[in-house]
Amino acid sequence: MLLIDLLTPSRTATGVSATSKKRLLETLATTLAEGQGEACERAIFDSLFARERLGSTGLGHGVAIPHGRTPGLSNAIGAFVRLSDGIDFSAIDGAPVDLVFALAVPEHFSHQHLVLLSQLAEMFGDAGFCLQLRNASDAASLYALLADWQLTHAAA
Repeated sequence: MLLIDLLTPSRTATGVSATSKKRLLETLATTLAEGQGEACERAIFDSLFARERLGSTGLGHGVAIPHGRTPGLSNAIGAFVRLSDGIDFSAIDGAPVDLVFALAVPEHFSHQHLVLLSQLAEMFGDAGFCLQLRNASDAASLYALLADWQLTHAAA
């Protein structure tokens, strides 16, 4: 399973504004649940928020990967946002977060969930790639960068 298979252009955005981690998680839940209804949106928010209560998913260097197992989902879904201004995410290095890849997976996705998180950690561990994401001009460019990275690294 490739990360790009979880992402769509409509779930990739730049210039997103959030005043807090909770408000960002609400925005991400809405984005992840697109077209699936309010109950799905609430379940995704609850899973993301519950995971953050266990410890921040802020990796450092301005990156966070909020994720959670969500009841009722049949497929994993992802969303990527670049924030207009970094927010406090209680990241390990204390730096504000501006690059966020959110992931909602079905409850039974134990192994797949870990594989996806590993791929995200590898992707966002590449400082040059993160700089490219920060310099991308629009959401379409962000999506193209994410797709290109995934396809290049999946082939390696």
